[in-house]
Amino acid sequence: MTLEDILLDIYALEDEMRAYERKYGVLSETFYEAYIAGEEPPDETWVQDWTAWASAYKVWLRRRERYQATIQSLRAETLTLAEMIEKTARHEPIPVPA
Repeated sequence: MTLEDILLDIYALEDEMRAYERKYGVLSETFYEAYIAGEEPPDETWVQDWTAWASAYKVWLRRRERYQATIQSLRAETLTLAEMIEKTARHEPIPVPA
């Protein structure tokens, strides 16, 4: 996996979450806090959406953590932000440790 792969995953997940946010009228963060606290949908037809929405948010959180860890690791290697952007703008693959 590369840094670009992580970013593409983040963007795709955000698109998916935005669709649910528009449909249900709350931000994903607000929804997820209630979901993990055990709140259930008032309408049975929403169960599948809520499950998919919670899953997307959970994966999004993990991807964001992995992105941040990768950026911190690159910065520790004395890459400046400008040097990182120079690589990413040219779409050079930046491997992400597993």
